[in-house]
Amino acid sequence: MRYLCLIYEDEKWWDKATQTDMQKGMAEYNAFTESIKKNGNYVGGEALQPTKTAKSVRVRNGKISTTDGPYVETKEQLGGYYLIKAKDLNDAVQVASRIPGAKNGTIEVRPIMEFDQP
Repeated sequence: MRYLCLIYEDEKWWDKATQTDMQKGMAEYNAFTESIKKNGNYVGGEALQPTKTAKSVRVRNGKISTTDGPYVETKEQLGGYYLIKAKDLNDAVQVASRIPGAKNGTIEVRPIMEFDQP
């Protein structure tokens, strides 16, 4: 099965991080990515630009409206994701627990709905 691992972290950490902190953080993510590529769990993944660069889109009564960024009142924001393959949810949780962001943030693990399955 495929699972989406959504990485929620405090994006303000990256604003305050030193160059050394950023290099260490990126090295951890790169090492994790390489490890799941080698063991066959990796399907895809990307980091996201900060919420200040985003737009939220709604359509109501046929009219499009946009607002800057997502409406965020939480300490953690969606910062990226991994799409992985795992044998079951427990296996996916084990993979997600190794994502560096799990140490300071939250990883949400969601099964992908497979519409072509009987």
